Amino acid sequence: MTENKFEVAVLAGGCFWCTEAIFQRLEGVDEVISGYTGGTMKNPSYNDIGTGQTGHAEVIKITYDPQSIGYKELLDIFFATHDPTSLNRQGDDQGTQYRSAIFYTNKEQKKIAEQVIDELTNKNIFEDVIVTEVTELDVFYNAENYHQDYYNQNSKQSYCEFVINPKLNKLSIIFEDKIKKENLK
Repeated sequence: MTENKFEVAVLAGGCFWCTEAIFQRLEGVDEVISGYTGGTMKNPSYNDIGTGQTGHAEVIKITYDPQSIGYKELLDIFFATHDPTSLNRQGDDQGTQYRSAIFYTNKEQKKIAEQVIDELTNKNIFEDVIVTEVTELDVFYNAENYHQDYYNQNSKQSYCEFVINPKLNKLSIIFEDKIKKENLK
């Protein structure tokens, strides 16, 4: 019996509570951790990030089994569940910490990310220009514990009901075949 070889993807698509909730529900995803990357401050806190002065984005680190779900599939879901044309903003969440970004861990991920953006652009999927940055991952910092598994522990909170639930509904419509069976409604 061979052991699965997991890979890592790091994505920023606005508030990490939203992106975490989406990617936790996917077949082949083993773990999703909310955190920060892309800036200059060492060991930033949520309060530091909120100032918009650290350069960091709210991100998720996805550990996944590439035999079950590919990196391109993760990016297809990423682009379908946030607005990659909105600079430093997702909905009412504003600031560089809410930017759209892909933090690649190797040259293959960078190549795939650029290809996906080119495909979406050439097919005119979005009315506006995609502003998602593609940047090499430097250091990933875990967010505070209260941010981890946020939606699953706070699904009745108003932000979850009004912002995250519509994204999860969209996920279940477009990518029903990618959702873990226990998460299907």
